[in-house]
Amino acid sequence: MHPALHSHSPPPPLGEPSMRSISRLFPYLWEFRGRVLLAMALLVGAKLASVAVPLVLKEIIDALDKPRPELVLPLAFILGYGILRFASTTFADLRDVIFAKVTQRAMRRISMAVFDHLHALSLRFHLERQTGGITRDIERGARAVSSLVGFLLFRITPTVLEILMVAVILFVKLDWVFGVITLVTLAAYIGFTVTITEWRTQFVRRANTLDSEAYGRAIDSLLNYETVKYFGNEQYEAARYDSSLVEWEEMALKSQRSLGLLNAAQALTIAIGVTLMVLRAADGVVKGTLTLGDLVMVNAFLLQMFQPLSFLGVMYRQIKESITDVERMFDLLKRPCEVEDARDARPLDVQAGSVTFDRVSFAYNPDRPILHDVSFAIPAGRTVAAVGHSGAGKSTLARLLFRFYDVGAGSIRIDGQDIRQVKQDSLRAAIGVVPQDTVLFNDSIYYNIAYGRPEASRDEVIEAARAAHILHFIESLPQGWDTVVGERGLKLSGGEKQRVAIARTLLKNPSILILDEATSALDTKTEKAIQAELLEIARSRTSLIIAHRLSTVVEADEILVMEGGRIVERGRHPDLLARNGVYAHMWALQQQAEDATV
Repeated sequence: MHPALHSHSPPPPLGEPSMRSISRLFPYLWEFRGRVLLAMALLVGAKLASVAVPLVLKEIIDALDKPRPELVLPLAFILGYGILRFASTTFADLRDVIFAKVTQRAMRRISMAVFDHLHALSLRFHLERQTGGITRDIERGARAVSSLVGFLLFRITPTVLEILMVAVILFVKLDWVFGVITLVTLAAYIGFTVTITEWRTQFVRRANTLDSEAYGRAIDSLLNYETVKYFGNEQYEAARYDSSLVEWEEMALKSQRSLGLLNAAQALTIAIGVTLMVLRAADGVVKGTLTLGDLVMVNAFLLQMFQPLSFLGVMYRQIKESITDVERMFDLLKRPCEVEDARDARPLDVQAGSVTFDRVSFAYNPDRPILHDVSFAIPAGRTVAAVGHSGAGKSTLARLLFRFYDVGAGSIRIDGQDIRQVKQDSLRAAIGVVPQDTVLFNDSIYYNIAYGRPEASRDEVIEAARAAHILHFIESLPQGWDTVVGERGLKLSGGEKQRVAIARTLLKNPSILILDEATSALDTKTEKAIQAELLEIARSRTSLIIAHRLSTVVEADEILVMEGGRIVERGRHPDLLARNGVYAHMWALQQQAEDATV
């Protein structure tokens, strides 16, 4: 098996303490504080009615357990019994209906908070992340919010409240032994549950981590379906996926075995408590210190009390698992934003659209510098091209201008405004990008073009498509504008995808244009056709062109030749050829390669 199959990313940190994770939910619930308080009042009402049922049942039995019983008194208690039963159920149902909006809104707000934060994180995070794993974390976390709130407020709280009320009633109406047995049983049950559950939580956490990893690998493999087929690596991908499932299976088995141990301990505790209570009550009836109604009341309380208690362990386990899921989701919210607006940031005020790089240095990692003291200017309405071999730092210029990253030293200014001092949304609204690898949404062609400016009218979208020379192609399709382009736009050819990218950039109508090797992945014929369109777009805008093929930048007002993160030559195409330096050498090599293919 390939060595990579044995490598696993280390498990994430355990995250926040449980109570802190729970406390972070409160602000999301408090928006509907009136509903929360009303739901809690109904909860208390339901429990009071539920606890009163065995008391009324005792009076019914005692009234009927007389030598000559009369029906009048028991009839009143029987009616009361029915009313209390109805009230306990109705209050609980009303509570759930009233609280449903609170839970659903909390899930929505938390999901939106995570979604917005993920979009606020830097490009560095998104280049390193695994999409499937993060999607899984958000999905499980959102579901866990509903489970956690429901269990804590409407399962654990009323169960504990009911047990305490029953213990007090037994202590007052019967004797202290019943109360002690109840509380000792409860304490032992909770002790076993908490201790064993805390121990087994490590297995649940690790299983969730491996589940996210396996899901991420599956998504990654399916997204790269064609690549898998090109290299015949179906078995390799299956083995890679299974390597995550093997360890997940091991953790799941450990979790299940520990669950069996916990269930046995809980069952034994409840059995001992119930047996002692019934023995004590039966002994009282035999000795005449307790009535038959008391025995029935104790039995009813036991059924009513220990039935939810038997689920208390399940609920606690699920709460711990939900907390684990919520922690992973909140861990995403804790990731710091590498690029943020300054406190006094103002909207970018684009007048002419000139761009200045002033002694810019940058490194993706401290031990990997990319740019060294780079300075150049793009006058308003002019075009500057950056060329050089792969790894020279060309695309980094575009990423820094778009502020995917902040510069390590120096500054980048637009019309004299440092881009670190302006709002990111205004900066990015002023810049249009046509990338090398255009990624489209799995939606209609209309949606993908309109994405450049969602508020644009249909006529404006059509005009953008016409300017990008793709309107005829769209109208020739059987479904026209409603044609779905497929995952990442895979149903379209490279040239068609680039024209969609050009159309949506035209629709955005930016003041500054970045063409990041926008035609390098296309064949020569398609490249020449699209290159003419791109130059037409760039003519009236301040433009930065990142290029590998020198033939695409001969019309640029200035060409920057980069090597090792530095500008080693600059000038217009004829001037650079005349110098017979790095650019001239690159030009000669590319011309030879093109001649060889003719």
